[in-house]
Amino acid sequence: MSIAYPRRQRQLESLVRKLGLSADAPIKWQLMDLALTHPTVSESENYEHLEFVGDAVVRLVAAIVLWENYPNCPVGDFAAIRSVLVSDRILAQLAREYGLELHLLVAGSATADKVGQESRLADAFEAVLGALYLSTNNLELIRCWLDPHFKQLAAEIRLDPARFNYKAALQEWTQAKYKVLPEYRVVEMNQPQHNQERFLAEVWLHGQKLGEGKGRSIKASEQAAAKIAFLSLENQEKS
Repeated sequence: MSIAYPRRQRQLESLVRKLGLSADAPIKWQLMDLALTHPTVSESENYEHLEFVGDAVVRLVAAIVLWENYPNCPVGDFAAIRSVLVSDRILAQLAREYGLELHLLVAGSATADKVGQESRLADAFEAVLGALYLSTNNLELIRCWLDPHFKQLAAEIRLDPARFNYKAALQEWTQAKYKVLPEYRVVEMNQPQHNQERFLAEVWLHGQKLGEGKGRSIKASEQAAAKIAFLSLENQEKS
């Protein structure tokens, strides 16, 4: 069923065609309209609930793509790669490729908020996935166009281990298991030599040090510590 406004209907059909789908596909257009409506436009009818569904959908698609293409990949690497694939940065990048910002209804000061644009686009992208999933209650309208992106990105990430986001993977694990975030303690080492690690980071949880790592930047040292901690916890669960 079409939505009430022909112009908006044409806009949504244009977006759907960009995704490689037919305008005759079994899409619930009211949900698509909602998926591209920011809370500044309506407090009660916006994309927030669909974003919640879409968050689960995008994580599932990423997991399936990794399972199908890298069946022998360690689970720790799975989690690290997936955390990159479903990050706001990547989802906003995909949203821009399909021109979602041209169809997203935003009002008030949010229209001029360039800092929050990445988050808005990522949220809207997830909401669109939620709308497509709820249109058929399966991944039929999603995997045909999203899989190629995730396959390419996963291959690029695997070739560049520096892009593995073990910090996000560790955070995901601790939140799921203990509902808390790990704590990072970083110190600058004395008189580091040129081009060598400058910072030492420790990652703690519930008063226990899970790991430590060194890096040329605070971010790099935290990432190194998170990798040690995450892989250690993964091995503990396997034993």
